[in-house]
Amino acid sequence: MSINEAVGRTSSPTATGTTYDLVLRGQQVLTAQGIGPREIGVRDGKIVAVQELGAGLAAERVIEVASDEVLLPGLVDTHVHVNEPGRTEWEGFESATKAAAAGGVTTIVDMPLNSIPPTVNLEALEIKRAAASKNAYVNVGFWGGAIPGNKKDLRELHEAGVFGFKCFLLHSGVDEFPSLSVGEMEEDMAELASFDSLMIVHAEDSDIIGNSPQPVGGKYAGFLDSRPRDAENTAIAQVIERARTTGVRAHVLHLSSSDALQMIREAKAEGVLLTVETCPHYL
Repeated sequence: MSINEAVGRTSSPTATGTTYDLVLRGQQVLTAQGIGPREIGVRDGKIVAVQELGAGLAAERVIEVASDEVLLPGLVDTHVHVNEPGRTEWEGFESATKAAAAGGVTTIVDMPLNSIPPTVNLEALEIKRAAASKNAYVNVGFWGGAIPGNKKDLRELHEAGVFGFKCFLLHSGVDEFPSLSVGEMEEDMAELASFDSLMIVHAEDSDIIGNSPQPVGGKYAGFLDSRPRDAENTAIAQVIERARTTGVRAHVLHLSSSDALQMIREAKAEGVLLTVETCPHYL
């Protein structure tokens, strides 16, 4: 249960004699109602009570949050490359989830490429889960992968609990996770729409990237020339058109071209089931 779900739904423990494993009290606690004075009751690692400050929640351990600190719900990072098993020297579940916990991230969702095997069928998902079960310090979820030839595996992965499916429209950077053509992406989108799953897309046009100058030396301008805006704009237009045709829920990863914002706005206004993400380092 989240803080937002718990607000207003719990009775006063002073009346019921309820005690908790942990109580946090603070003047600045963020909930759906905004920041205000609250007491938070935790039992078995879950938030089970949110009351106004002064309710007197009792616990074995009480933390008084300082007046200049804000108590926030744990963050969820939906775009994490853990790489275990197979490339654990890049990052593994232990280091990734310890770093997440240290930064206030209590849930990560792991991308399906970079590990060996990639998460493109049920067997690979079980291997991933087994690796995470030994070394995870926060909650972990998984994306599935959409690659050429695994359309038959998508529903089974969905039923096993993946949050959606990632595809690339150009080389992913690892040979184990090949990219889809636009036609293959549309076929997989139609399949995902049949059970209301989500397609998340690394949207860059492979032909435009392939015909762009290769980066030389260490100058950033050279790298920018090798990844022109038009590659992203073209791919996003393709995602929008196929999402419109199939009715799938689609998500554009790491947007960096502001040129694409207007077509995204128009598609969303039209009713295309489209979302988009960015981060400062993508810009």
